[in-house]
Amino acid sequence: MLTRRLLLSLATAAALALPAVAQDRLTVVATTGMIADAARQVGGDLVEVSALMGPGVDPHSYRQTRSDIVAAARADLVLWNGLYLEAQLESFLLELAESRPVTAVAEAIAPAELIGSEDYDDRFDPHVWMNPELWSHVVRATRDAMIDVHPEGADTFTANAAAHLEELSDLADYARTVLASVPEEARVLVTAHDAFNYFGDAYGFEVVGIQGISTSSEAGLQRIAEIVDLLATRNIGAVFVESSVSDRNIRALIEGAAAQGHTVTIGGELYSDAMGTPGTYEGTYLGMIDHNVTVIARALGGEAPAQGRLDELAMN
Repeated sequence: MLTRRLLLSLATAAALALPAVAQDRLTVVATTGMIADAARQVGGDLVEVSALMGPGVDPHSYRQTRSDIVAAARADLVLWNGLYLEAQLESFLLELAESRPVTAVAEAIAPAELIGSEDYDDRFDPHVWMNPELWSHVVRATRDAMIDVHPEGADTFTANAAAHLEELSDLADYARTVLASVPEEARVLVTAHDAFNYFGDAYGFEVVGIQGISTSSEAGLQRIAEIVDLLATRNIGAVFVESSVSDRNIRALIEGAAAQGHTVTIGGELYSDAMGTPGTYEGTYLGMIDHNVTVIARALGGEAPAQGRLDELAMN
């Protein structure tokens, strides 16, 4: 069986040996759907983008396949989040960066704007896409990475990025408005794992994750019991499942609260580490965040249009 290093060496050599021909579009490989969406927005018609991870895939535990290694080695540009989100891919991507253009786009964010990780010493919470204003740094890093690889497209990349940054600003305004309508005492977001700390920091919500920042951390019975007590004591009536994480622990919370005579319902499914189905509005970054903001606001007693900011969400 070929080792990863040998396969990477062979794929890289094959890519370098290809004849120099004019390409209509840059090939960009992104790890997550969110980064792939940023690349499509910035690159427009000048790029061909693929994502290693699709809907419902957990980036914390994802391991590269043989086809991933080959695709990344042959790409003109590889974009990944960094900040230890792709924990199982990190050594591969750092190795690939020795011979190919590879950029950890979230690491363009200044440390002062990042939240520390409770799971890993000297690391940061990687879920920066939960705040559109922070995500704007990723869009700029994506623009700069593309210009470095293909300077002839600088004008297009710059114009596309500027247009998308305006959309992110409008999305952030919508989020602030509808989330401010949630009663202050109800601004408690209980989810399967700690993917929403940047959301909580931006919009004034207390965030309670059953698991830690990484889904590889285990939730013990004591942790479940603590959150059940929180639900009953604070009279919290809704918790949220995530599209890329098992709902087992959330179900345990609901059953535990019921045993104490407190009724808790599932407020909706949120997109945490992956977007929705490709080809849908929720399968874009704008739709993903619009969905989350709208579902959270409505479930916790706030006011938000059922179809979201642009009237494009599926019925909530």
